[in-house]
Amino acid sequence: MPIEKDVLTTGEVAKICNVAPRTVSKWFDSGSLKGYRIPGSRDRRIPANELMRFMRAHGIPLEGLSSGRTRVLIADPEKDVVDTLARILTEQTSYEVRTATASFSAGMECERFKPHVLLLDMHMGDADARLLVEQVRRSENLQITKIVGMSGKLTDGQIQGMKTSGFDGFLKKPFQVRQLVDAIEAATNLVA
Repeated sequence: MPIEKDVLTTGEVAKICNVAPRTVSKWFDSGSLKGYRIPGSRDRRIPANELMRFMRAHGIPLEGLSSGRTRVLIADPEKDVVDTLARILTEQTSYEVRTATASFSAGMECERFKPHVLLLDMHMGDADARLLVEQVRRSENLQITKIVGMSGKLTDGQIQGMKTSGFDGFLKKPFQVRQLVDAIEAATNLVA
């Protein structure tokens, strides 16, 4: 299980272990996970070999070490849109991508896949997208999931209101591939 780096940030460890960054900080602060602080900073660093020891000792699955890729779930009722976005992201990035075309299947896939980013069309058709957002925010297993809303029909005022409704970002359709990747990167940009 190769890890490309010898030392990891708490954000990187959180992605690998599929937990929130604050959980990694608690492990570090309690002494369970060994590492060091950057001098003159509160930032923590964890040696890769220490992380592997910790994961084995606590029964944390080691699959995250081998992939370590950003997981993206695309939820949109239009199959053509979902297929196109999945194909583009798979071909042009190293993201692990899954899709859903209904709110229920998106919710089920969230629980199984535990995406780092959920790209959620605001007009799923079978349910209000905000209900799915509420469920994701309440789920203890999905605390690391960032939600980026997508729509071509919302007003600027509605888009601004999305921030207070649990969304971490927004993409106005139609958008360019670069805008999509930038939105995913901005959502997953974890502070050490």
